Amino acid sequence: MAQRILSASGCPDAELSILIVDDEEIRVINRDYLQRDKSTNVISFAMQEGEGSGIQPSLLGDIVISADTASRDAAEAGLSFESELFFLLLHGILHLLGYDHERGTEEEARRMEARECEIFALIRSEFLMESPPTV
Repeated sequence: MAQRILSASGCPDAELSILIVDDEEIRVINRDYLQRDKSTNVISFAMQEGEGSGIQPSLLGDIVISADTASRDAAEAGLSFESELFFLLLHGILHLLGYDHERGTEEEARRMEARECEIFALIRSEFLMESPPTV
């Protein structure tokens, strides 16, 4: 799925790592690296930002996804766990590609959401049989 998302994003040869953890582990990562002492659904660590960016242009970075949160969110939205997991992976990859809905402008947030919807519709039509999660 990551390969399909990367291809749809125009970077089929990019590399990334994906770590799927529980709520407690993502809380520790969130606290230690982002100074937010709470669990979350997905965290992205971009390798193409800041000092050292560009050393390995094909290496986008790391994505950490909480399976616990994905499972709860999927159940609340009436979606499959797989669908939610793929959506969080897409969301994380878009962050690695420079999209930012948190620190950017409202326009940048809308641009990210539109790109999420576009790519998720593509992968959903190929791999899934349900509607995308609401953002």
